[in-house]
Amino acid sequence: MDQYFVNLELVPTSCITKIIAGGLLPKNGMIWEFTNEIKPVDLYCYLHAKYGKPNGVQTLLKNNDSDNLIHWDWTFANEHGLITVMGLNFRTEVHLMGDFKGRGLSLEMFIQQIKSDFVNHGKEISIFKKSLEKWTQFVNPHHRIRRAVDESFRQLDALDLNPSADRVASPKTIDESNEFRDRWLGLSARYSAGIGLVFGLRAMLPVLAESFINFLIFSLAKPEVKSNERLFNAAVRQAIDIRVQSLHLNCLGFQKPIDYTAAECKQFHTLMNDRNDLLHGNVEVSKLSIGDIYFQEKTPLFIEYDDVWSISIGASMNSVRFATVHSDHEIVETFIEYIIGHLESNVAAQIRHLITIPYLGFNSATGRLGVLIPESIADFRTYHSAETKE
Repeated sequence: MDQYFVNLELVPTSCITKIIAGGLLPKNGMIWEFTNEIKPVDLYCYLHAKYGKPNGVQTLLKNNDSDNLIHWDWTFANEHGLITVMGLNFRTEVHLMGDFKGRGLSLEMFIQQIKSDFVNHGKEISIFKKSLEKWTQFVNPHHRIRRAVDESFRQLDALDLNPSADRVASPKTIDESNEFRDRWLGLSARYSAGIGLVFGLRAMLPVLAESFINFLIFSLAKPEVKSNERLFNAAVRQAIDIRVQSLHLNCLGFQKPIDYTAAECKQFHTLMNDRNDLLHGNVEVSKLSIGDIYFQEKTPLFIEYDDVWSISIGASMNSVRFATVHSDHEIVETFIEYIIGHLESNVAAQIRHLITIPYLGFNSATGRLGVLIPESIADFRTYHSAETKE
């Protein structure tokens, strides 16, 4: 039995389909599952090098893309029945259909025998593996930031903050003081959460636009820029205004230069400067001011009286500019649309699609960017009648 799984006979696909169509598949069987005991790519290369292209029915029926439940399968036969090896999204399965029970077979035996046979086909495996394209899957940073922004706005809107309606007047009686205290505790919790969310959004909104610019450079950089590390790094590390105005010089697909004096760019640049002040803790008194007070020596002379709300929650809300956070989001989206509007129509369509994909693929050998697998990956299990899973 030490060569049981390496002396199998490949079944022609036409025979498999006839067996299925005639209802002649064996009723008894077993299914084994494993993950990385044999790496999927190594098993595929071994089977392809030894037996040729996959011959299984699932390979015949699958879509001609990467969005499949089963990506490949080989079906073999011996005196005990049919053996199918198939690659899924999260595991490899071995289906034994026929008279296999009680013969001392195990998954460990299958893995050990296949691995030991690698050496007999090492040259063919190596040649075939070199013919494969190697892609690196990576997180799309623009999509990641967009998701974070969308989620933060969802949470912020769910708080239903309305400073005009929620503002609590200072109490004047004992009864009002008790009511004020209870209401104030609830408001403080809600508004503290809201202020944190707005602060985070203030930091992320300009990054949403900046990540889009960097994505354009990565995706559309001219060959002479992409192939030269110093040129590419210079393109993505310049000040944001220079980066934007140089897009048509460093990237393919632009119909005309970006006019950075346009209102869309001016509004974004102001937003970027405000973000920098916020993140770096810059002391800009004009932007941080919550009011003026006169003094006669050490005696304060108020221009007008404030209440508890205005010097606490109100001041915090004003400091993060809660009132304009949604309109500032629109500024960023309008800026992105303005940039896309300078692209050739077919390039613009591709970019619109790619920025919605959370995980992308990059082929370093060719410089190609692509979508490798769908965001939602399905999984399933099937069992033969009278089957045991060992």
